[in-house]
Amino acid sequence: MRTKLLLRIAVACIAIHLLGHLVGHFTWKESNGNASRAEVVRQMTEKEFDFMGATRSFGDYYEGYSAILLIVYLTLIMLLLAISKFAEHQPQTARNLIGPISMCLIAFGILEFVYFFPFAASMSTIAGLATLLSMIGLTQKQKN
Repeated sequence: MRTKLLLRIAVACIAIHLLGHLVGHFTWKESNGNASRAEVVRQMTEKEFDFMGATRSFGDYYEGYSAILLIVYLTLIMLLLAISKFAEHQPQTARNLIGPISMCLIAFGILEFVYFFPFAASMSTIAGLATLLSMIGLTQKQKN
């Protein structure tokens, strides 16, 4: 498969993940009638504690990390779109950028399988594998 297509497949997977994460980010406090969930959210948001000069709840940290991850996903999308535009003409530079992004996405996938749920994990894993394949393709093209 062509490098540009593989990178755009990765972008599509990350975009789907971003949309799902965006919904989760803005609805995580909703219990939808689930008393256990409502209690967990209450305990996460109600009690605050001092940590490194800030007074926050676990809910604040959860929401903050979620917002950071939204920025990470947007950044990955922008980087991969940019790389897809020059990868064929500058394969060495593209490979140097794609490698760490690929490892990041595969690591996200592994952690999401362990700590979250299969759909999120599959999106990260597919994106990671697509970027890895694009890097391998660039390596093979440069050898020829």
